[in-house]
Amino acid sequence: MNAEPAQHAQHAESAQRAEPAQHSTPRPETATRPETTTRKRTTDPAPTPAPVTVIGLGLMGSALATAFLDHGHPTTVWNRSPAKAGPLAGLGAQVAATPAEALAASGLVIACVLDYDALHTVLDPLAEAGGLAGKTLVNLTSGSPEQADAMAAWAAAHGADYLDGGIMTTPPGVGSPAMMFLYSGPEPVFGAHRAALAALGDPIHLGAAPGLASLYDSALLGLMWATFTGWLHGTALVTSGGTSAADFTRVALRWLTGAVSGFLTTYAPQVDAGRYPGDDATVDVQITAIGHLIHAAHARGIDTSLPELLRSAMESAAAAGHGSDSYASVIEVLRGTAAVR
Repeated sequence: MNAEPAQHAQHAESAQRAEPAQHSTPRPETATRPETTTRKRTTDPAPTPAPVTVIGLGLMGSALATAFLDHGHPTTVWNRSPAKAGPLAGLGAQVAATPAEALAASGLVIACVLDYDALHTVLDPLAEAGGLAGKTLVNLTSGSPEQADAMAAWAAAHGADYLDGGIMTTPPGVGSPAMMFLYSGPEPVFGAHRAALAALGDPIHLGAAPGLASLYDSALLGLMWATFTGWLHGTALVTSGGTSAADFTRVALRWLTGAVSGFLTTYAPQVDAGRYPGDDATVDVQITAIGHLIHAAHARGIDTSLPELLRSAMESAAAAGHGSDSYASVIEVLRGTAAVR
């Protein structure tokens, strides 16, 4: 075979293979390799934390101010006793000399003082002078729903937006996203300040009625105290036999978060509907069961007033015709609406 034609054929074949590589359009993944592009990704800048003023620096107020500072909010503080502001100043807070100076520093004003009388003592002179106009007042002072309603009307009369709040934690829990902070008032006002309020904990808006947060606060505290007392009674009963509180509590927590929470989920729609099908355990069955608790407590010298109180409510429900209904029917007794059927 002549070598020259073969050599030409090899050159031609190589040229045909190389030409498409030189002139073809690069594949998208080749064209956008990081080393060959000069474009930079752009992201929206993080919003600047809003300035906040905190009125009242007790244990809770100081915790609120600290949480705002921790999240980068320019924070102005004021307290009737200036010494309480010292630690916060060390963290970067601006300490206002007067309430008027504190209000002027921020559009968002958080109040957490002893009671509503104390709050009016601080804010009334400023409001009369127009110092609240255009501000948003978030009141975390404990009080009744009726006081919250009146405070909302007062704030509106002085040109301020108003949110009422309930703090569902103690000071050490402030700043944790696991802790609930309840708010009520106009939804647009809540929405405008939600990002700032999230510095304190998980912000939950309950509705437009100003008194809702206070009403929930009272109801949830009642639930807490009832749970505490029920747990303590059970602990007293079990530890009388030598079991430790820690051992009992491990079992109690599983009971509460499992079966008991399931009962609550089942009973809630029954309460809303006003119908209480006794297809799990009737009031009559519960009355028998609590009798065993009372007997066990009495035999061990444990106070029986709590279970006797509960049995009394059950017996009233049964007397009103709810003996074959679920335990949820006891709400008719608590509402004062139960009548013999």
